[in-house]
Amino acid sequence: MKKQLKGSLSIILATVIWGSTFVAQSVGVTKIGPFSFLAIRSALAVVALLFVILIRTRKQFLSTILNPKLWLAGIPCGIALFVATALQQWGLVYTTPAKGGFITAMYIILVPIFGLFLKRKPPVTVGIGAILAVFGLYLLSGGMDTVNIGDVLTLGCAIAFAIQILIVDRVAGDLDSMALNMAQALVCSVASFIAVLFTETLVMADILSCWLPLCYAGVLSMGVAYTLQIVGQKALEPTTASLLMSFESIFAALSGWLVLNQTLSTTEFLGCALVFVAIILSQIPIKNRKKAPV
Repeated sequence: MKKQLKGSLSIILATVIWGSTFVAQSVGVTKIGPFSFLAIRSALAVVALLFVILIRTRKQFLSTILNPKLWLAGIPCGIALFVATALQQWGLVYTTPAKGGFITAMYIILVPIFGLFLKRKPPVTVGIGAILAVFGLYLLSGGMDTVNIGDVLTLGCAIAFAIQILIVDRVAGDLDSMALNMAQALVCSVASFIAVLFTETLVMADILSCWLPLCYAGVLSMGVAYTLQIVGQKALEPTTASLLMSFESIFAALSGWLVLNQTLSTTEFLGCALVFVAIILSQIPIKNRKKAPV
């Protein structure tokens, strides 16, 4: 029970950080390109994590970060994280933090569905939840006439995050949570810098102009929150963990309202409500009832 409580609290704290990071990302992409933001954000996380790991492990530092099992797990986690965060960051160029947060939360539906490939049969409620979520997404996007590329990119982000959650569940095991996050952040940073070479130009003045969003998204979101995710998933089933992660969308909307004065229309608010209901519904198991004797 204590282990599950620790896991739940770890993920809830992570969602608070992730939700507020939507604002930092939204501000950051007005200064530098999405891949540049992600590359520097991830690099900052790596530096911060390596420093803490060094302080914490000392003589075991090299053996901890050079563990072959760590990189066998960290590489696939990092690739999935790169795809997810890149699509999310790119999507925020065109959509708002509130909409981005709720669309990202679609992974709560996708995790149990993708779990079928791991021979984990989801409850019937997942199908009902998926229908509600699609309709909610339609309303949240303002209808088919106003769906923009940012909404589509963020939906792709939700798919990638669902895959990342399932990979973490499979590979985390007894690995050091902080070291695993460092490994996936390094992979994410390298992939992002490669993307920058082909799509963007790094300008130091622009980078310095958004140092605060970069530090917040790098140290707190990538460094702290993703470590908390790994800690939480070690104690919880992936569907339970993803349910708790869905609260990220609530904190994203609140952050957009508090910091950027962004609001949702009545239709968009209804769409958010339907997506959130679908998120909750998808996690309610339905037990097979035995027929009453006649």
